[in-house]
Amino acid sequence: MKIIITHLLAILLATFVFVSCNQSTNTHNKNQQTVTYTDDYGSTVVIPLHPQRIVSTSPAVTEIIFALGGSHLLVGRTDFCTYPSDALQITSIGGISNLNIERIMSLNPDLVISGSMIPKKSTIQMEKMGVPTVCVIEQKHYEGLYDNISKIGQLIGRSQAADSLNTVLRDRLAKLDVQTSSHPKSVYYVVGFGASGNFTAGGDSFINDIIRLAGGRNIAEGISGWSYSLENLMQQNPEYIIIRKEDSASFCNMAPYNQLDAVKKGRVIAIESSLIDLQVPRNTEAIQFLFNRLHH
Repeated sequence: MKIIITHLLAILLATFVFVSCNQSTNTHNKNQQTVTYTDDYGSTVVIPLHPQRIVSTSPAVTEIIFALGGSHLLVGRTDFCTYPSDALQITSIGGISNLNIERIMSLNPDLVISGSMIPKKSTIQMEKMGVPTVCVIEQKHYEGLYDNISKIGQLIGRSQAADSLNTVLRDRLAKLDVQTSSHPKSVYYVVGFGASGNFTAGGDSFINDIIRLAGGRNIAEGISGWSYSLENLMQQNPEYIIIRKEDSASFCNMAPYNQLDAVKKGRVIAIESSLIDLQVPRNTEAIQFLFNRLHH
């Protein structure tokens, strides 16, 4: 009997040691697999070191993840994440302004990366539901693109790919056939127009930098924000109008915009909106495209 009891105690002790060691190992591994990150809202978030199921609620974030070779990590995106075309194969969680948090949760993500258009309260709500959520917002200047690429590379475990992409983009910009002119062409970029008001990109926007890098002078460079008066637009009467392709015809046919010299002389440059509205690697394409139209 004594032998049996001794044997049982030995088994229990061995089991205890085995379980204790496993628990210690698991805790250690868990600590090794997470990292603390401070996002652009100033929120400190514990995120997976190597996330495997990512939901992007920003078209810019989605595009950058693809550019970094991380598309296989994406399990969710918004209806507005349409570039590259392969993004359309990823499950949509709906719109941006009406973010469907329940649908996001159903995808069981281990990381959500949001952008400028997602209110902080939504990210806090997802955090409370147990999903690490970080925000990478668009920067005010073109150079901020490189920072955002580095941030997203760090978040998805592809920092080396981010460094390589930034090198490529810097080289591409340096090689663009863009020259600084002593008399840059005056430009107005149409964001909104008509009865709802006139909106453009002010001097504190990366879009202003894109125009400048393309050899243009943004007539709204002196304002902060997006609102611009119709009176100023008509008075400044810029040499060129830059506008989203889908808005070009309406703008050119609407009074009083049809009285602008740029419209009457056929100097309206219609551009794909995602090339210039989003802070993405394709901004270099926008710079070259605009330069070609402004100076040839």
